[in-house]
Amino acid sequence: MEYIAFDAVPHYSECAPLVEGLGYHLIELKIVPAKTVTKILAVIAPKDPDRNISVNDCSRVHHALLPRLEALLGTDNTSMELTSPGIDRNIKNAAEFSLFIGRSVRVWNKKENDWIGGKIVSADDTALTMETEKGEAVTVPYGEIAKAKFVQ
Repeated sequence: MEYIAFDAVPHYSECAPLVEGLGYHLIELKIVPAKTVTKILAVIAPKDPDRNISVNDCSRVHHALLPRLEALLGTDNTSMELTSPGIDRNIKNAAEFSLFIGRSVRVWNKKENDWIGGKIVSADDTALTMETEKGEAVTVPYGEIAKAKFVQ
């Protein structure tokens, strides 16, 4: 799995503090310019791992984030979709693990050729550490992770 620093994502650094100030993490931000409209996709998650995102949460962040992005992009001809990660989300970027500390995930370890599951204890720019159901700490380098999903 590839680790892409959030700072490398265009406009992430300008938008993340706004979203965090509202009580959420900005998980993903994609900006796709098209011929007539700029499409924006944003994904947010609650800071509290035991909470879920509601429609009202999405609406609140949408109303705060859209004007910021329009100012940064220099256009008001935008279309923005803002969602929660969902319970079946595949983790796409290893940098996301640090935002989900306290949540349970399972990762397909290429070295073990099997799923390993546990609660995220820590994550840096090279590896993920989880606590398994047996209470063991397991560290998996991102290069050994083929895919990752949340556990319900």
